[in-house]
Amino acid sequence: MYQERRYRDWIRGDDLLRQEVRVGETDLLILTEGDLRKEATCAVKEARRQIEGYIKKDPSFASSLTPIKVREDAPFLIKEMASSALSCKVGPMAAVAGAISEYVGRRLLAYSKEVIVENGGDIFMAASRPRKIGIYAGSSTFTEKLNLEVEPGQTPLSICTSSGTVGHSLSFGKSDAVVVLSKNGALADAAATRIGNLVKEKKDIDRGIKLAKKIKGIEGVLIIVSDSLGVFGDVKLG
Repeated sequence: MYQERRYRDWIRGDDLLRQEVRVGETDLLILTEGDLRKEATCAVKEARRQIEGYIKKDPSFASSLTPIKVREDAPFLIKEMASSALSCKVGPMAAVAGAISEYVGRRLLAYSKEVIVENGGDIFMAASRPRKIGIYAGSSTFTEKLNLEVEPGQTPLSICTSSGTVGHSLSFGKSDAVVVLSKNGALADAAATRIGNLVKEKKDIDRGIKLAKKIKGIEGVLIIVSDSLGVFGDVKLG
């Protein structure tokens, strides 16, 4: 069933063409310099083929909530997800949305120097000008008040979000938003899940920041719980 994604209005890019691509459960918002729906659809199908094909060989890849070892002949995306899951101590599917958004985005860079791909709140971005992304944190007082400002030199960059109060993704925490920045989409997604699982109330924000500092490859993190927030790393808010 299609789920309305109002937060997509918070991704700014009025100079770019907004397109939506849906393949199976994958539902992407894509912003590029021209119409790349055909190319994006092909990339999504390639990514899903890798993931679905591997799950047929090893169903535990889809169900495990802890890291698992994958076969030596596993495709690229599977190895990326497994490696990120191991770094963050979560199941490999915790990395799937971020992995797919980056996979598709990097393929679209062959056709457009400006690329934004959003997949369930997980974003891949390549930009030649400063970009802003609105932070959606449910009922938090910061919703509609904060923008994440991204400079061209930071990109290509993945920006992934986990929430214990918004959306349908599995989270054991109660944060309104945990936003992780990384050059690796799978890692950003897995890390957002891991940190999000830890944060259950305001006092856990510091614990979440300390955990983020220990995960190699994280560029920055923003944690929001109600009217409190914590920031670490290369995060610029406006």
